[in-house]
Amino acid sequence: MAKSVKKEKAMVSEIQKKPVQITETILRDAHQSLIATRMTTDEMVPIIEKMDKVGYHAVECWGGATFDASLRFLKEDPWDRLRKFRDGFKNTKLQMLFRGQNILGYRPYADDVVTYFVQKSVANGIDIIRIFDCMNDIRNLQTAVTASNKEKAHAQVAMSYTLGDAYTLEYWVDLAKRIEDMGADSICIKDMAGLLCPYQATDLVTALKEATKLPIELHTHYTSGVGSMTYLKAVEAGADILDTAISPFALGTSQPATEVMVETFKGTPYDTGLDQKLLAEIADYFRPIRDEALESGLLNPKNLGVNIKTLLYQVPGGMLSNLTSQLKEQGAEDKFYDVLEEVPRVRKDLGEPPLVTPSSQIVGTQAVFNVLLGERYKMTTKETKDVLSGRYGATIKPFNPEVQKKVLGDDADIITCRPADLIPDELDTLRKECERWSIQDEDVLTYALFPQVAVDFFKFREAQQTKIDPKLGDSQSGSYPV
Repeated sequence: MAKSVKKEKAMVSEIQKKPVQITETILRDAHQSLIATRMTTDEMVPIIEKMDKVGYHAVECWGGATFDASLRFLKEDPWDRLRKFRDGFKNTKLQMLFRGQNILGYRPYADDVVTYFVQKSVANGIDIIRIFDCMNDIRNLQTAVTASNKEKAHAQVAMSYTLGDAYTLEYWVDLAKRIEDMGADSICIKDMAGLLCPYQATDLVTALKEATKLPIELHTHYTSGVGSMTYLKAVEAGADILDTAISPFALGTSQPATEVMVETFKGTPYDTGLDQKLLAEIADYFRPIRDEALESGLLNPKNLGVNIKTLLYQVPGGMLSNLTSQLKEQGAEDKFYDVLEEVPRVRKDLGEPPLVTPSSQIVGTQAVFNVLLGERYKMTTKETKDVLSGRYGATIKPFNPEVQKKVLGDDADIITCRPADLIPDELDTLRKECERWSIQDEDVLTYALFPQVAVDFFKFREAQQTKIDPKLGDSQSGSYPV
């Protein structure tokens, strides 16, 4: 009898097991959030073999700001980086972050460019494409989702989580249902600023699990200090996957630490099964890279602490690290907190969008202008004007009419359709424009996203091959480092 009861308990225990899965962010969001995306491919490649043995659900390694930073600051081909990752990760799925109709750039692109970018991302090794829109405008997601479905990639649609009286539980549930209907394979709660608190996570995940059959992944940042507790409550409520960062590049404006979450669920029905010894070896590899970044000033201590005022500012991790470096370059570090306080005011003027690329950059840059120039909207960027014109999509709240008038004037052309409906096919034109520099199919996409930066990189790449400095004209008068 005792044996029978014991056996029955063991069966129940087995049935109740629901291991939480882990997506590791060290190769993308962790270094994007802490050191402004400056980790090089050469720094990443040596650890791939060990990372491939861990058993991660996926490794997030591409997309987001990595594409821009690779070209602009590191003089690396992001496509080449992806191919090296694919060669090294034999057993692990590769994940990227994709900004919907904005791809990896800062404006909406034509549907043919979006579709081709998805096609080439998958062809070069991406398995999971996390697609989001900075306005949560579902119209800006469909083209990328359809393209991902066609390429047989996993299409994960992310809800850009934010706070505000319009962002109710009903809002998120309705959005999740629409995401499921559009053909997504899973849903991510993308809490890019660390705004989701533990018990709110319980409510949100519970509601989403009841409303949809899709797996739920949770992504947060530790900026406000509640991230690990939020993960615990989310998993207990049914979350399937967590985004974490290996400890040397965890916490602060990055994600909760991988090893901490693995230990938290050890011996429970949610046990990840990941090997702490192997994770420790990976952490040992990245620790000197972190220490060097601290010594050089690339890793700003401001990005490592806890700031509960994040719940007021709603500034995402990647935006914070870039904001500190921008103000430092302008000799205005003392204005950091003034700018943070201006951010929510600008956000409200622009219809209270979630703050995530590119809306975070648009709002952040405008906040910097407003503070440094001493007058609000004395100078505005083209992107601020485009937001107020509806060219990034629909916002949940109306724009501030006084600001809209000051920035755009009385006879502004305001659109209400899907922005990409007004953009004719671009691919053929772009191919002609960059024909002089193109040596691979993917170059047209690099050029499409960042035309000037791409041409500068193409010139650098050519100089590497010819050993001739394009500015000086011959190999005797100066050459690029090989």
